[in-house]
Amino acid sequence: MGTLRTKDGAEIFYKDWDPKDAQPIAFHHGWPLSSDDWDNQMLFFLAQGYRVVAHDRRGHGRSPQIDTGHDMDHYASDASAVAEHLDLKNAIHIGH
Repeated sequence: MGTLRTKDGAEIFYKDWDPKDAQPIAFHHGWPLSSDDWDNQMLFFLAQGYRVVAHDRRGHGRSPQIDTGHDMDHYASDASAVAEHLDLKNAIHIGH
């Protein structure tokens, strides 16, 4: 678990569970949930040998409340920042 700061200053919480050299699966939650809502699926795929990653969208879960960027463009940019920060290659992305 960790956090990163986006270019516009939003702090984003993320989970990144081993193994780091495995194919990653990135989980993206919907409104008004958090990354915790993916825990059952993450544990299943972790047991299958995947690297599993999930983040809390800005203003959700453990990502602090901010007054800007609550639109799909920023949410997509934040997800991209997480993928870049964690150097996710050949990732499978799952969301709702």
